[in-house]
Amino acid sequence: MDSENPSAPASTQSRIPGRNHPHARPLSGVVHDHARHTENFTVIGNHLAQHAELSLLAIGLGCYIQSVRPGTAVDIKTLAARFPEGPTRIAAALRELEEHGYLRRTRERTPTGRIVTHTVSCNRPGHRSAPAGPAVRPARRPAPDKPPPRKRLPAVPQPAYTSPDVLRTAVDVLGGLRRRDPRLLLSAVDAEHLAPGVAAWLEREVTPAAVRHALTENLPEPLARPAALLAHRLAAQLPPLPPFRPPASSAPAPRHPFQTCDGCDRPFRAPEPGPCRDCRATLEEAV
Repeated sequence: MDSENPSAPASTQSRIPGRNHPHARPLSGVVHDHARHTENFTVIGNHLAQHAELSLLAIGLGCYIQSVRPGTAVDIKTLAARFPEGPTRIAAALRELEEHGYLRRTRERTPTGRIVTHTVSCNRPGHRSAPAGPAVRPARRPAPDKPPPRKRLPAVPQPAYTSPDVLRTAVDVLGGLRRRDPRLLLSAVDAEHLAPGVAAWLEREVTPAAVRHALTENLPEPLARPAALLAHRLAAQLPPLPPFRPPASSAPAPRHPFQTCDGCDRPFRAPEPGPCRDCRATLEEAV
């Protein structure tokens, strides 16, 4: 009588169609019927074909651009004539590809003055192959560094009344400072900023010569910012206003009424009747 062997392997289970067989057809979704390409094909990365952010039009346009031969025109006008989407949608799709690194577009001017656009298709964004031979383009010169921002000049006093003649005199004073010291050669912008400060000195009855002396006396060494020094001196050494003097009376002399001389009947102006000046002198001599 046979006895059972508990360590014996269990009987092989049959495969369930659709689950265990490696070539079984899936229950849903796409089924691929592939044939191996040996010519006239392009390798497209799934990072483009299945891109999560690109539109379907951008993905298709990217695949088309990667499939064409070098030198093929891929500008908006040519693509709009090739596909039915129109130039607006084509331009938007090209911008998508450019933003995600699948295209690089640069505009350059030819020796004849014509503006052309160079388009580079990237099948793997971020990777740049080093070109060799005559196809190497000369590297563009880096943009020159911008000059540091110009420091603002200190504020200067402002005159109580702005007069064109006073401002003109102030500019003349500033323009003459370079004759005393060549380092005080000012730009037109600096002179325009400093002129109201000089005018404030002039309206305090300070002569132009006195202003020049105050601005040019004991200049420091070295003199790095002459305009800033002048602005500081105009504000720090501003003299006080002159004492108030009431304006001179300009009222006209009173006009007396006409009187008739008691001695010669000649009319003359006087506050009261009586003799005229000649008759009064004769009477004084007689006495």
